[in-house]
Amino acid sequence: MAPMSNAQNGSECRTILGIRFFQGSAAAAVDRMGQGGLLVVPAAPALKDLATDPAYREALVHADLALADSAFMVMIWNYMEGDSVRRLSGLEYLRELLGRADVREPGKTVWIKASEVSATRNLRWLEQQGIDVPEECIYLAPMYGREIDDLALLELLERIRPRHVVLTIGGGPQERLGLYLKRRLSFGPAIHCTGAAIAFLSGDQVRIPMWADRFYLGWFFRAISEPTRYIPRYWGARKLFALMRNYRERLPLEG
Repeated sequence: MAPMSNAQNGSECRTILGIRFFQGSAAAAVDRMGQGGLLVVPAAPALKDLATDPAYREALVHADLALADSAFMVMIWNYMEGDSVRRLSGLEYLRELLGRADVREPGKTVWIKASEVSATRNLRWLEQQGIDVPEECIYLAPMYGREIDDLALLELLERIRPRHVVLTIGGGPQERLGLYLKRRLSFGPAIHCTGAAIAFLSGDQVRIPMWADRFYLGWFFRAISEPTRYIPRYWGARKLFALMRNYRERLPLEG
């Protein structure tokens, strides 16, 4: 099915690069995900590869909700189109999500973590917020290759049958994992691909104040905290400008 045009979308969504980005509030997005499905929060360094990474592109196209987290994408779009797309960050979304009673209830949410160190820091912070996560609701993800096949995770989720699954393993692999779970689970949890958002709160990565997030400065805090890691990443994201100039609403396809 071809993505709807922005004239068809109305005010609730904007189609950018073939992806329908939600234009409501964080509370409205969390309410929508209460019905289950896959939520993605794509960042500019991954979006720039939309034309050349078919698995990542497929995950975004088949997501049930996409948030316009990328400040760079939002600024480019508003400049080119004279539009007023609102950025909704993964950090703002996660704060809203963690305030919901069903997410805070032990056993209702499974957390997918990238490493034991990250898991320890993030779980300590969640405990400080009054959120108890049972040990069985924590899964350390392996390093996924191009093809994802994680039977151990499927078995865990089928046994627990949580209402929420939160993926915090980083952009690219987590969206592909999210789509894998959506297609293979026998039930329909809300699958939240929120990436590093919890790390900004827990101190696993540099803490990003909400005022900095609102003023599109999260990237700056990350860059100065680990310049050798993040400056090349954000410099590479400049390619997103040409992609958006050439495709605008259309989904970029390789070849």
